[in-house]
Amino acid sequence: MTKRDVIVACDFKNKEDTMAFLDNFKEEKPFVKIGMELFYGEGPDIVKAIKDRGHNIFLDLKLHDIPNTVNKAMRNLARLGVDMTNVHAAGTIDMMRAALEGLAEGADSERALLIAVTQLTSTSQERMQRELLINASIEDTVAHYARNTKEAGLDGVVCSPLEAAIVKNACGKDFITVTPGIRYPDGNMGDQSRVTTPAKAREAGTEFIVVGRPITQAPDPVAAYRRVVKDFLG
Repeated sequence: MTKRDVIVACDFKNKEDTMAFLDNFKEEKPFVKIGMELFYGEGPDIVKAIKDRGHNIFLDLKLHDIPNTVNKAMRNLARLGVDMTNVHAAGTIDMMRAALEGLAEGADSERALLIAVTQLTSTSQERMQRELLINASIEDTVAHYARNTKEAGLDGVVCSPLEAAIVKNACGKDFITVTPGIRYPDGNMGDQSRVTTPAKAREAGTEFIVVGRPITQAPDPVAAYRRVVKDFLG
């Protein structure tokens, strides 16, 4: 796995649509994100099908439960051979530690990277304060969750690209940031509220950007992917 990469969010409803999309890529083997919709619709077999094609996989299920439950779930997910997976940082340090232990215990070889979600990129500061009753600023909240994640021993966090530099300052340059919320000025923001471009994400120091609709819904997905890779990797 490279130190920096573009992860393509394959947020499709079924295996058929996913494989049809991946069929566009004859030369590249993009790092692929499998989220809830696809995993819950197709089950673990979709992981094997995509791995068999030579793709790295980020399994994005955002586990959030009591430590014992998350530990056992991670043992099972580890057997799928994914390259990265995640939990919610709001689940507490104990839960994150339990997740890491389960992931390590269930792995047949090298364990997957484990990261924690700080605040979703669809969450604005106003919503966080009004609906979640978190009165700190979104920047301070993300930094605090990142420090908790590092204390738990995880590899990094998911955060908005706007907060990647904040996380680096709080946790060090070797602490991984994975950033969704990537858009171009000429694109549709959709349901995201904290976004930036691939080039700005690179400048912020993030290791991985997650890009969905700007690639998957583009008229030419391969050209769109190459544009993002060029802008992010330089």
